[in-house]
Amino acid sequence: MTLPFNFMFSTKNVIVEISQIPSYWVFQYYLNLHEKLVGQDIKIKSVWNPAERTPSFCIYVDKSQMQYLFKDFSTGKSGDKVTFVMELFKIDYSSACDRLVHDYNIFVKSEGTEEIEFNPQAKWELDYINPRGWNSLDSSFWLSFRIGKTMLETYNVKALEYYNMVKDEDGVISKLKIEGEHIYAYCDKDGIPYKIYQPYKKKHKFHKLKSHIQGLDQLQYNQPYLVICSSLKDAMCLKGFGYNIEVIAPDSENTMIKPYVIDNLKSKYSKIITLFDNDEAGKKAVEAYAKAYNINGTCLTICKDISDSVKQFGFEITHSHLKPLLKEALYK
Repeated sequence: MTLPFNFMFSTKNVIVEISQIPSYWVFQYYLNLHEKLVGQDIKIKSVWNPAERTPSFCIYVDKSQMQYLFKDFSTGKSGDKVTFVMELFKIDYSSACDRLVHDYNIFVKSEGTEEIEFNPQAKWELDYINPRGWNSLDSSFWLSFRIGKTMLETYNVKALEYYNMVKDEDGVISKLKIEGEHIYAYCDKDGIPYKIYQPYKKKHKFHKLKSHIQGLDQLQYNQPYLVICSSLKDAMCLKGFGYNIEVIAPDSENTMIKPYVIDNLKSKYSKIITLFDNDEAGKKAVEAYAKAYNINGTCLTICKDISDSVKQFGFEITHSHLKPLLKEALYK
């Protein structure tokens, strides 16, 4: 017999308060995690977008609450254990609480409780960046995408000699210095880095420091159209084509721009479209923006993205393929 979610056991060990249900248990149980959550952060493929190539579902500890929270960059969903259950089962708050209490009591009755030593994981944080001047290696890299020094400086991209990271573990400070060629800081209008970009690093190509809509600081609202691109590099490359457009890019294709931002931008432009990568993730992102915001979109067909196309085929060929696609998206 299936029990209703508001079912309660009449035993002295029954859990009736949401606050008594460990947040780590909620994510372990409903996500069927293979590792115990004892304070570490983990990243897995989104439960709402399992086909994604790069895991975008983050489970992390909020030290102010000492509770696990989640952030799904694939859909923009985020919150605490109750919000997760609400989103997972598409139910309201009250039903989510009932389900949590019911499922946890069933689990405890069959498996018992487990005391976990909860120790939030220390995180590496940016301590310092050391900018340097542009050199020939930078020119060789960026100009292959038709992105020059002026464009880079307009979008607050800085070349770095090195940057330092620090980590505080119970008062023990660890330091790490990362140096080498082709290290770039993407900075906001105040010069604060929001992302470190190392294009030739396979494992740590991007180091996200904070959420930021790339290109938003540079908008002049003096063109009729806005194009949402998959990356800042693609946005800068597209901006250099000289079309009557402005450009922005979310943190990634897996990150949906918030509705209030989209609503504000729609009031500033005649039309907004998306231009995302020619792969499964990019095509899904085009569909997601069309469904959520009624924003048409397209993908370049001759290459994965616009910047790679410029590098491989040059401006003229890329332009001849891209312009009709953008026109089609704009006039749908």
